[in-house]
Amino acid sequence: MPHILIAGKIHDGGLAIVKSAPGVTFDYVSDPDPAAYLPYLPKAEGLLLRTQPLTAAHIATAPKLAIVSRHGVGYDAVDVAALNARKVPLAIVGDVNSRAVAEHSLMLMLAALRRTVFYDQASRNGNWTARNAFDAQELDGKSVLVIGFGRIGRRVGQLVQAFGASVLAHDPLMKPEDIAAAGATPAPDLKQALSAADVVTLHMPGAKGAVIGATELAVMKPSATIINAARGGLVDEAALDAALRARRLFAAGLDVLVDEPPKAGHPLLSNPYLTISPHNAGLTTECARRMAIVSAQNILDHFAAKLDRKLAVNADVVFG
Repeated sequence: MPHILIAGKIHDGGLAIVKSAPGVTFDYVSDPDPAAYLPYLPKAEGLLLRTQPLTAAHIATAPKLAIVSRHGVGYDAVDVAALNARKVPLAIVGDVNSRAVAEHSLMLMLAALRRTVFYDQASRNGNWTARNAFDAQELDGKSVLVIGFGRIGRRVGQLVQAFGASVLAHDPLMKPEDIAAAGATPAPDLKQALSAADVVTLHMPGAKGAVIGATELAVMKPSATIINAARGGLVDEAALDAALRARRLFAAGLDVLVDEPPKAGHPLLSNPYLTISPHNAGLTTECARRMAIVSAQNILDHFAAKLDRKLAVNADVVFG
């Protein structure tokens, strides 16, 4: 039976599965330091990986590695080509966190629109007259542009509609009729959609360069709000900071940044019009348990020759 390396803290539900598997041994490195798990790679046959990078150089130090299982669905920090060269499958957890991420996105949206953090701090400091600024906005009646209309984007669309908002959806990979069938208005022209939207929320994989940069921010309404709970770098951070401070944008809510955690003194951390969270959109108690269980089970299933092919992102290369 295999020796498994668990790199990063996971829910006890996932640990229980590994502990109860007959004959399986494991190392558990809960230290979040990206380098902490590396000394354990040489003897690892299965790797359960949280958010740490896994480079080609790291993979080269793990001659026994037969399966990598991501505790999530993103794998931007994993060198898939290096795994492919070794025919090592990279498994993800599938659709276990979409509702949690969508819910968090809505939370950021409401918090940004209603300026929740500002009013919380004002209340704690005894500044009850802050309410007379009439500075909060309602979601009801707004036009919400969802960029990326996959499982998370569609769920966000459902949630904002329950608040009385209308939904535009921009997704070049989806047919307009499929977007319409999901209850949204297709928005193939991104620039035009950005100029019409009251709220823009991103739900797409990482891209080469920013999808929303200074040019895109310039066409948005000064009263608009932008939300990113997808990937750091999809929004140009410097351009966003400048637009918010110049009041060319009403507010923003971010769960992701290019560098996490950000360095001390990062301009966005002092921006009064930003609501921020530490990349925890999918880390509810319930979702953490689901991700831990599925990511652990993927490793055991692989060694039992029954890994769900749909959960292996490089299945075509590894399994043919």
